[in-house]
Order: sequence, then C-alpha cells, then structure tokens
Amino acid sequence: MSDTAVLRCNKIKKSFESESGGARLEVLQGVDLQIERGDLISIVGSSGSGKSTLLHILGGLDRPDTGELYWNNESVFDYSPDKLAELRNHNVGFVFQFHHLMPEFTAIENVMMPALIKGESQKAASNRAKELLNEFGMGHRLQHRPSQLSGGEQQRVSMARALTNHPAVILADEPTGNLDEENTKIILDLLFKLRELENLSVVLITHEKEIAARCDKTYLLQKGTLQDE
Repeated sequence: MSDTAVLRCNKIKKSFESESGGARLEVLQGVDLQIERGDLISIVGSSGSGKSTLLHILGGLDRPDTGELYWNNESVFDYSPDKLAELRNHNVGFVFQFHHLMPEFTAIENVMMPALIKGESQKAASNRAKELLNEFGMGHRLQHRPSQLSGGEQQRVSMARALTNHPAVILADEPTGNLDEENTKIILDLLFKLRELENLSVVLITHEKEIAARCDKTYLLQKGTLQDE
C-alpha cells in the first residue's frame, strides 16, 4: 500500500446476520484498496456483492468487523465521533442513486448546507453554491425546491452539494441508476470535468460497463474481495 494514498483500506471484513437466522453472511472478506489524488476508480459487481457496504465504510458511514481505514495515513477508527463527522463534511462528497435532497429547502439552500455546517459565512456558501449550480446548468433553478425539479435536475443539485466543500474524494453509489441515457451522459461528463478541474478522486459504483470503461481503473468485487478488472 502506498504512503501517498489519500484514502486506503487494509483487509476490510464485514458480515451481517442472515435473515433466515443461519450463518452470518460474509460480504467483505479482506478488501484492500488505495486511492491516490486524482484517481478515477469504478467498482463493479453483482447485486448484493457488497459494493455499497464498501463505499459506506470508505466514507466513514459504517464500520467493518475487522480491518483498517486510513485518511492521509491517519487511522479513521481512532477518531472521535466529532472528528469523524468533520472528516466526512470536509473531505468526502457523497452522491447516491437517490439524491436525498432536503425537500423543504431550495436548490441553492441544499447546496449551501455542507458549507454552512463547516462554518463558512452565508455569503461564501452562497457564492460557492451559485458557482457550482451554474457549472451544472442549474443557474436558472436556484430557488426551486426538489419537488419542482426533474430527476436529472435533482441529481445535478446532489452532485453540486457533494462538491461544495472542495472534497478530496467523491464516493458515488450508482449516481445515474435512475436516469435516462441523456441525463446519465450529462451527469458523468460534469463529474469527470470537475474531477480534473479540482484534482479530486472519484470512486464510482456502477453496473454499466460503458460507464466503468470511462474510468482509469476498474475493480470487480466478487466473493468478498476486489480484483483488477
């Protein structure tokens, strides 16, 4: 494992109780992964193979049974809950298949939220949100609530929100899974463009071979381990 990796995990194992009450389901069985600055990585695998579980562990949303997770060579599992929350807010941008926008807030308010939580001023947060929403072709929809936006527009707002705090890594879990071909291309083109402009790393879970082919590296999650694809 590289000492220069922004994010790396060693021998991650995770199991869950079986619904039938039988033996535990061993989902991750010793996953190793390192992410360098600027990497564009896709992870593919069958449904239920543990892709989302791995992404949640990488982002500090879940803990493995055993294994280590390092951000800039610091063990995340040594962090206090407050420091872990700060790490997620400052360094990780999450994009999910279901956008999880707050329905009572406008597009610009949703995008401003991570910056306000970080402690940025209202003006700085607003300026950054406008910049990103304009970049995503949403400058004319700043004051619209999620219910007034199409699925593709909502995902663009979600992507802008993930980028608000200049994260080191974007973790994207099937971000285009509910979108048509046109909106899928728009979202991916924007994500890859901003990855280059801001020199951030992207880990993208997808079941689409065409999307995986656009990434620098692709790993197959199979039988609980990552394999070069």
